[in-house]
Amino acid sequence: MSQIIEVGKAVLSKNDELAAILRERFNKTGLRVINIVSSPGSGKTAWLQRTLARLQQQGRRGAALVGDLETDRDAQRLSQSGAPVRQIRTQGMCHLEAFMLEQHLENWNLDGVELLFLENVGNLVCPIGFDLGEHLKVLLFSTPEGEDKPLKYPPAFAWANVVLLTKMDMAEVAGFDLEFALQNIEQVHPGVPVLQTSARTGQGLDEWLKLL
Repeated sequence: MSQIIEVGKAVLSKNDELAAILRERFNKTGLRVINIVSSPGSGKTAWLQRTLARLQQQGRRGAALVGDLETDRDAQRLSQSGAPVRQIRTQGMCHLEAFMLEQHLENWNLDGVELLFLENVGNLVCPIGFDLGEHLKVLLFSTPEGEDKPLKYPPAFAWANVVLLTKMDMAEVAGFDLEFALQNIEQVHPGVPVLQTSARTGQGLDEWLKLL
């Protein structure tokens, strides 16, 4: 058991060292990096697609690195916004790591890009421990998932700098108790900003872009 723990510490330590190098690199170029984590099906890709499209309309430039076990379907969807997009196939790994970013950023011209979004692999456990050199940690939590999600996955909510409640257009149909959900988020991470959003209707998009 002790050997496994030491190996785990070594992996995290190496990742953190590379993440620090990446963060310094991002800072020097003025690139702001947003790490987005959520359960599968929470609406990450739909929300990012809408975000990137709005940035394009405003004359601002965003880009995205998309992490999935297999396929490039999400990257294809995001490319429809006109923004630069690359896919990272993790081939079984349940999270992105700093070395993956380093590899996929190589020879990628991001001149003029203000915001780089990292769409992490869909789950609320594995990605939390891995620093990617990001400036903002964002957790998406959809109304169909139920109000008790923060209580079931407290480390994920404690990790986040901001929480986006997604699919608010489905809240009534899902029987989602908004006040109870907000109480649970506050219990796990007091004071964390919470935005109520919908990729379908655009609810919360202006507030989200202002925060960015």
